[in-house]
Amino acid sequence: MTAADNTAEQNFTAGTGSPGSGDGSRFGTPGRPLRRNSFLVGFTGALGVLSAYAVYLGLRNAAGILVLVVIALFLAVGLHPAVVRLRSWGLPRGLAVAVVALTLVALLGAGVLALVPPIVTQIGQFVEQLPSYLETLRRNETVNELVVRFDLMRRAQEAASADVVGRALGGVLGGAQLLFGTVFRVLTVLVLTIYFLVYFDRMRDLGYALVPRSRRERVQLIGDEILTKVGAYMVGALTIAVLAGAVAFVFALAVGLPYPFALAVVVAVTDLIPQIGATIGAVVVSLVGFATSPSVGIACLVFFVIYQQIENYLVYPKIMRRSVQVNEVAALVAALLGVALIGVIGALIAIPTVAAVQLILREVVVPRQNTR
Repeated sequence: MTAADNTAEQNFTAGTGSPGSGDGSRFGTPGRPLRRNSFLVGFTGALGVLSAYAVYLGLRNAAGILVLVVIALFLAVGLHPAVVRLRSWGLPRGLAVAVVALTLVALLGAGVLALVPPIVTQIGQFVEQLPSYLETLRRNETVNELVVRFDLMRRAQEAASADVVGRALGGVLGGAQLLFGTVFRVLTVLVLTIYFLVYFDRMRDLGYALVPRSRRERVQLIGDEILTKVGAYMVGALTIAVLAGAVAFVFALAVGLPYPFALAVVVAVTDLIPQIGATIGAVVVSLVGFATSPSVGIACLVFFVIYQQIENYLVYPKIMRRSVQVNEVAALVAALLGVALIGVIGALIAIPTVAAVQLILREVVVPRQNTR
């Protein structure tokens, strides 16, 4: 037995490595670090690469869920000021969250009720008028000549084969799957938003607790400022969108547009999209106006041109004065990148994200660079 073995046996007999002793661990005394060699370094590097690739695969597979989580987080940050305001009026936190959640559900329900009936009505009217459309086409001499010339009847029979019908049925099933998937995503975001609102303070405190104590105070100040700006932007954007929808509703009633409430919902929802959303809503309403009559369509164009100038130069600066100050070029680039990455939702969260990055650059990165 060697001298090292004798020393180890004496230490164990003396209680150095026994459970509950003050000097050692309950699992024994740690050994010496392994010597670094080329094999160990290469093996460790390979494990690091495999771990990074596994993390990448996990993030890629969970990208859809992560997007829903991000949306719910932004909604929770935007709705948290409303919860704070209700709590300042004396409501318990659970009741305040319930009131905000029920209000959000009511808004979603109102939007669905406004958009679904016009779509169903238009589809029903088209189906009812379809036989008369076909009869009119059959009696048209020009159409009959084209049918004979291009042998359209034979082509139609070929198109009605089993394979084509099967593909069409697959498209219908795919559309149903898309519909149910959208409903599932909306419900998931709603449930996550409620949970984030309930545990908002705990999650924020936990995030700050993970920061080293020496930097915790500064990180907390910057983090609270970011949360305040993001919440203020979302509340301001929602206010501007509701105002745009209300004005569009009054205008649609005044000029006699069909489905004025549905058009108002479209204008409000599209107005939430930075930079291009208001134009999209104006185009939709103007197309409906031109379908009604040329004079109504021209009135829609004139109305939205005037209202967008008022919104851009009077309403938007007044409401957003205390929220965020973002460079217009940065906002446009961020909106385009957001649309390219995660669709319309990316455009919605682009500006608050840019505001947060801008604050970090101004308060952290630039001062650090100036001290070098």
